[in-house]
Amino acid sequence: MQKLAIQGGISLRGDVRISGAKNAALPIMCASLLSADTLHLSNVPDLHDVVTMRKLLAQMGVNILVPQGDNVREGELSLHGAQIDKLEAPYDMVKTMRASVLVLGPLIARFGEARVSLPGGCAIGSRPVDQHIKGLQAMGAIISIEHGYIHAQVPQGGKLKGARILFDIVSVTGTENLMMAATLAKGITVLENAAREPEVVDLAHCLIAMGAKIIGAGSDTITITGVEKLHGASHRIMPDRIESGTFLVAAAATRGNIVLHDTRADILDTILEKLTEAGAKIRVGKDEIALTMQGALKSVNLRTAPYPAFPTDMQAQFMTLNTIADGSAMIVETIFENRFMHVQELRRLGAQIDIEGNTALVRGTPKLEGATVMATDLRASASLVIAGLVAEGETIIDRIYHLDRGYERIEAKLSQLGANIRRIK
Repeated sequence: MQKLAIQGGISLRGDVRISGAKNAALPIMCASLLSADTLHLSNVPDLHDVVTMRKLLAQMGVNILVPQGDNVREGELSLHGAQIDKLEAPYDMVKTMRASVLVLGPLIARFGEARVSLPGGCAIGSRPVDQHIKGLQAMGAIISIEHGYIHAQVPQGGKLKGARILFDIVSVTGTENLMMAATLAKGITVLENAAREPEVVDLAHCLIAMGAKIIGAGSDTITITGVEKLHGASHRIMPDRIESGTFLVAAAATRGNIVLHDTRADILDTILEKLTEAGAKIRVGKDEIALTMQGALKSVNLRTAPYPAFPTDMQAQFMTLNTIADGSAMIVETIFENRFMHVQELRRLGAQIDIEGNTALVRGTPKLEGATVMATDLRASASLVIAGLVAEGETIIDRIYHLDRGYERIEAKLSQLGANIRRIK
């Protein structure tokens, strides 16, 4: 099993390019199931989850081509859905990546049937698919749960029908699944209390390029008018806002000076506000963000909530920042009930953190000390990398396969910024 070894105490300095967003790429890849034509994608990140999604779609019959040649830019994919012959997402694929459930909506919309294993993924708490099922049932699907699989079908020869669907809770994948399903349904579908995340908007932009009729993406009410069929299109995946935030926090924690390229400040408002509150100097340009950290690092209170509020996917990274900041801070996690698993590992490095329910009290300490720690989920892994960058001595991070699910070549990018980090067996 691979590990990361980090020698801490080096300030990050230099320029780094931000990759395409994993959480946008995965649903957009699933959109290829909606059309017999070719969907050309660019800026697709090279991640383990993307490889898993490619395998899943290929197993269903999607022809996936990685263009070759001198004029081809890294991160290009072509997905052709004319020969789909298997309407199933098996357990051995879905168990490693929860986003696999996103094939459900497109399959039942285009083919009238789908069989998808109940999902797995990170162990950060319960993430039920009941919102997906409730929405598809409102659109006329007949759904049963049998032997660990969701079996969905529409009545013989029929199609999904437009409906008004009110989400009980804000669900990003639920919004994405039902938005894709509604593109080929008869009539108008209105999604209320929909997720407003930028990745939902990016999916909508791709679907619109394919011929879908969607208005309201980015608000809590999305209206989709079904069309007879979708066609091929070209789409560039948006920048990864969580990777952007992670590198900015790492630079602030190490009192560094970095510039991010191919990123977007307009989708990072709450993160940039908290970094400014922590004492960082931030400059925003076209497709770039510069951060300089020179003065005292100050603790910042956080409360996670759905977009546009503070993202749960940045909670762990900011917790690490608070462990070495002046003062104390409260972090309240409202999205997942089991997303403080990194706390025990941060304590091994000397962090002073107390947990009560969904609230963490973090007291800043002058230094962390290197130790061997274990990654428990994707964003917890990132928090431990940041901790290793600031800790005295060597930090070894075990089970880094979590990192490879969501960060493209993270050790290479950090090395480029001056970090002493290497991958070991």
